[in-house]
Amino acid sequence: MPLLLAAVLLGVAVGFAPGTTAEQYLPWMPTLDVGFALRLDGLSLLFSLLVLVIGAGVLAYSARYLGTSGNHGSFYLLMTAFAAAMLLLVLADNLVVLFVAWEATTLCSFFLIARSGPKAREPAIRTLLVTAAGGLSLLAALAVIVVGTGTTGLSEALASPIWQESAGFSIAVAALLAGAAFTKSAQFPFQSWLPDSMVAITPVSAYLHAAAMVKAGIYLLLRFSPVLAGETVWMVLLISAGLTTALFGAIAALRRTDLKELLAYSTMSQLGLLVAMIGIGTPAALTTAVVHTVAHALFKSALFMLIGVIDKRAGTRDIRELAGLRLRMPVTATVLGLAAASMAGIPLLLGFVSKELMFAAFLETPGPGWVPVLVTALGAATAVLTFAYSGRIVLGAFSGRNGNTVREASAPFYSVPALGAIAGLAPGIAPFVLDGLVSDAASATAGEAVQAELVLWHGLNPALAISAVVLSVGTMLVLARRRVDTVLAPVRFPFSGLAIVDALRSVVVRFGATVGELAGSRAPRYHLAVPMICVSAIALIAVFTVDSLPPIVGSPAEPLDWTLVALVLVGVVAAVRAQTRIAAIVVIGVVGFAMTLWYFVLGAADVALTQLLVEILTVCVMVLLLRRLPARFGKQPLRNRIPAGIIAIGAGLATAAGVWALTGRREMSEAASFFVREGETATGGSNIVNTILVDFRAMDTLGELTVLGVAGIAVAALLHSRHPTAVRSAHLDRGTPLADARANSVFVRTTTRLLGPVIVALSLLLLLRGHYEPGGGFIAALIGGAGFTLLYLAAPTDSAARVRWPYLTLIGAGIVISAGTGYLGYLEGSFLTPLHVEILGIKLTSALLFDIGVYSSVIGIVLAAFNLLGRRHRILHDDDQPPASKEVSYR
Repeated sequence: MPLLLAAVLLGVAVGFAPGTTAEQYLPWMPTLDVGFALRLDGLSLLFSLLVLVIGAGVLAYSARYLGTSGNHGSFYLLMTAFAAAMLLLVLADNLVVLFVAWEATTLCSFFLIARSGPKAREPAIRTLLVTAAGGLSLLAALAVIVVGTGTTGLSEALASPIWQESAGFSIAVAALLAGAAFTKSAQFPFQSWLPDSMVAITPVSAYLHAAAMVKAGIYLLLRFSPVLAGETVWMVLLISAGLTTALFGAIAALRRTDLKELLAYSTMSQLGLLVAMIGIGTPAALTTAVVHTVAHALFKSALFMLIGVIDKRAGTRDIRELAGLRLRMPVTATVLGLAAASMAGIPLLLGFVSKELMFAAFLETPGPGWVPVLVTALGAATAVLTFAYSGRIVLGAFSGRNGNTVREASAPFYSVPALGAIAGLAPGIAPFVLDGLVSDAASATAGEAVQAELVLWHGLNPALAISAVVLSVGTMLVLARRRVDTVLAPVRFPFSGLAIVDALRSVVVRFGATVGELAGSRAPRYHLAVPMICVSAIALIAVFTVDSLPPIVGSPAEPLDWTLVALVLVGVVAAVRAQTRIAAIVVIGVVGFAMTLWYFVLGAADVALTQLLVEILTVCVMVLLLRRLPARFGKQPLRNRIPAGIIAIGAGLATAAGVWALTGRREMSEAASFFVREGETATGGSNIVNTILVDFRAMDTLGELTVLGVAGIAVAALLHSRHPTAVRSAHLDRGTPLADARANSVFVRTTTRLLGPVIVALSLLLLLRGHYEPGGGFIAALIGGAGFTLLYLAAPTDSAARVRWPYLTLIGAGIVISAGTGYLGYLEGSFLTPLHVEILGIKLTSALLFDIGVYSSVIGIVLAAFNLLGRRHRILHDDDQPPASKEVSYR
C-alpha cells in the first residue's frame, strides 16, 4: 500500500512540466466569487515537486520503518491527505481555497502527531492551538484582502493597485500574514510547538519538517512577496523574527542530546534564515530563499530518515547512549555525513551554494549602513553554529567505540534517505541544472523576471570570505565540542514557550468555565436577560440617533389586529400570574394560538401552520416534562422579581416601539419584490416561503438543520448519561375507570386506527407539494410527528408505546441527505444549486430531496423526545431496575 501511494505521488510529480503555467477553475460558490481555482506557476511548481517527491520518499521509507505488523492504514491515509492538502495549498489561486487547505494541513499534522502514542496527546493539542491561532490570523488577513481588493481570486488580488495606494491596507495585511506564517513555520515567539511535536514517529517528522506544514508558512511569505517586499513593517517583522529564531534555534540545537530533537531545533534555525531572506525582499534574496528551500528539503528529509534508521537499529537516538555503542553502519554514516555537510554549507553541496547566495543577499540588505552589517553578522553567527551542530549530529551518532556492535541496516531502509542526500550533491557540483526551476520560482516570487545563474565558484568576494571564516570557526567548535557542552550546559532561558502555551490554554479554559457558570443556571430569567437587555439597549440608542421616520403608508392595523393583540396580552398577563406549571402551559398556549391566527390573518399560511403544529407538539412534550417537575412554581423573593419585571417591561416596550417604527412605512422591499417577481421563474416553485428556505437560502437552512440535529443528539446523550428526575405519581381510586389505563385509552386507540393513515398521507402530501402550495419538509415532519404523538398517547403504558424507531439514525440520515443533495448542485456549477427535471409531465426538483432530509431529521427529533422522555425504561442504564411501585403515573 505505501509503495503504491508513493508511486502515485511520483506519477503526479512527473506530470508537472517545468516552465509551464496552467490554470484550472471549477465553480464552488460563484455568487460569492469562490471556486476551486488552481494555478501552476514557477513557485507553485517548485513547492508541488517538493510536496510530491519528498512525500513519495517518506511513504516508501515508512513501509520499512513501520514494517508489516500492526494496522497502519490510518497513518497512510493521513499522510496522503497531508500531501493532498499541501498540494492544494500551493496550487490554490483562490483565497478561500487557500485558507481551507491551510487549515487542512493543521488538522492533518494534529492527527498524525496525536496518533503516535499516549505521550503525544498534549504535544498534539499544543501544536493545534498554536497553528490554529495562526489560522485565525490568516483568516483575518484574507478577509481584509477580499474586502480591499474586491475579489477572492489570489492572482487578481495580488494584481490590485490597492497595495501601492493604501499604506494602512498593506501594513495590516503584512502583520496578519506574518503572524500566520510565524505560527506555521515555528518562528519566534511561536517556535515552541515544533520541538514539542517530535513525539511523532520519524516519517511524520521528516515530512512535516522537509516539505509540509512548516513549508506552508514559507510558501505563504513567498507568495505575497511581490506586493509586500520592501514594506517596512514586513521587513522588520520578518528579518527580526527570522534572525532571532535562527540564532535561538542554533544555540538550542547545540544543547540537545536527542538527535531528533536536535534536528527539530535546526529546522527552526534554518527556517529563521529563510524568513529573514524573504524579509530582505530583493530579487537576489528571494532567489536565495528559493534555492535554500530546495536544499533544506533535501538534507532535512534525509537526516530525519537516517536518524530513524539509527534509532531502529540501535534502539536509541540519544548521543550519550550512542557513545556506548559501536555503530558499524558505513553506508548510513556516509549518507548522514553527506546530508549534514550540505546543512553545514560545505563546498560541492547544494547547501554551500545557497549559503554563499545567502551571505551575498545579507550584505545587500536595504536600510542604513549598520543594518546589512548587523544582519550579515547574525547570519554568519548562525552559520557557524549550524556547522557546529551538523558536526554534533555526525560525531554524536558514530563516535561510540565500546559496547555492543550495531550492524548496517538493509538497503531498502537507507536507500530513500541516501537518494535525498545524493540529490543535494549533484546540484552542488553542477548547480546550473536548477537554473530554470529556480528562475521561474524566483520570478513568481519577486514579481518580475529573474534569471538565476547558479554557480559553485563566484570568485573572490565578501561572501566567500565570510564562508571561510564560518568554516574555520565552525571546525574549531566541533573540535572543542566537549568544552562547548560545558559552557552551554548551565545556560537556561528565562521562559518556556510550552509553559506559555499551557498557561494561555489554562486561562482560556478558566474563562470558559466562568462564562459557563454564569450561563449554567436553571433559572430562565438569567438566560433571557441578555437578549432582552440588548433589545432594550438598541431601542434606547435608536431613540437618540434616529431623527425621523418615513410616514405610514395606508392603514397599519385593522380592528382584528387589536383583538388579537388583546388576546396575546391576556395570555401574557395570565402566564405571569400562573402559580402552577400546568396553568402556565395552558395560558402560554393561548398566546401561541393567538399568534397562529394572526399569521393566518396576515396571509402567512406556511408560518401559521408551522406555529400551530409547534404549539401542539410543545404541549405534548411539556406534559412529559411536567411529570418530572414540581406541580407549583417556587416563591421568588421580591429582590428577584423586581429586576426581572423591569427587564421584561423594558424589552416589551422596545419591541413594541420597533414594531411601530418598522411597520407600514414603506412599500414591499426590493428583496421581497424579487422573490415575488422572479421566485417561480428561478426555482420552478410558486410557494415563496418554501423556495426561500430550500432554494435561495438553502445554506442557512442546512445550517439550522445541523444545529437541530446536534441539539437532538445532545439531549439524547444527556438523558442516556444521567438519571432523570423521578416521575410524579398520583394515588387513584382503583374503583374508578381512570385506574385501568387500557380501558381508559380505548377511545384514543380507536381514533388512532382511523386517523393514523390519514395523518401519514397528509404528511406525505404536504411534503410533496411544499414547493408549490403551503407545506414543505418541516411542516410535513411536524404533522408526521403529531401522528407519532397520537400513537404514544394511545398506548396504555410507557412500555407499550410504539415509537421505537431509531431516532438518532433518522437525525443523521436527514442531515446526510440534505448535505448530499447540495453536491448534486455541482452538476449545475455550485453547491446546493437546485436541479429541475420533468418526468411524464410532472415537474420535479432536487429541493424535494433536501426537504426529505429535513423531514427525516425533524421526525427523529420528535421521536427522540418521546422515546427518551416518555418511555421511562429507555433511559435507564442496563444495570438499573425500574422502581417498583403500585402507584399509577400520570399519562
